[in-house]
Amino acid sequence: YPSGNLAILVVREGEQLICLVQEDEPRTAKLRALFQSDGRSTCYHPNGDEWINMNIQGGQYLDQAGNRIRRWTWPNLSPGPHVPLSPIFISLNRHVGVRILAQDKIFVSFLAVGRQAKFNMGTKVQVGAAAQLPPAARLGEDELLLLAFRVRILQLFDRMRGCLSFPSSEQWNKMQPPTYLMSQALKILELCTAANISEELRSSIRAIVNA
Repeated sequence: YPSGNLAILVVREGEQLICLVQEDEPRTAKLRALFQSDGRSTCYHPNGDEWINMNIQGGQYLDQAGNRIRRWTWPNLSPGPHVPLSPIFISLNRHVGVRILAQDKIFVSFLAVGRQAKFNMGTKVQVGAAAQLPPAARLGEDELLLLAFRVRILQLFDRMRGCLSFPSSEQWNKMQPPTYLMSQALKILELCTAANISEELRSSIRAIVNA
């Protein structure tokens, strides 16, 4: 961002790419979107709730109250009637936008100081492969630990702010973490459940985010 804060991070995990979009904040940067080249993607409202969720079969668009506004399926890939996609454009903030035109045309665009960068995080599964869809790629152990420690660090920063705001009170110690941090912690635990990791590591990650 023009502020110097990290906006978009693209990393490679095995054969897939992962694109992370963060909010323009110096320390407690919220995760605004996550795109994976295996077809799974999620965008989040400013409050941390899901905004758009996509997978290899299709996707859905939710409002801030969690109500589903629209739903669609990708052509020839999902069982049952096909629900077509109407193009979607959302602004995650004043610099980052997401445009969804088709399964292989999902663009993350960044615009600042008169310059633009664009990433296509779409994917394409060949017609006829619907009966044998490949298993969804999962995050590795290092990535899961990194996400867990990230949430833990943000939780600690939030507690520090509470301590500074109420230095002579014990109320800050009883305050719950922000909703978006609780939501991110739950998402990490869901990823751990789906991942092929040891029970020991799963317990460690659970202890990190619930500490």
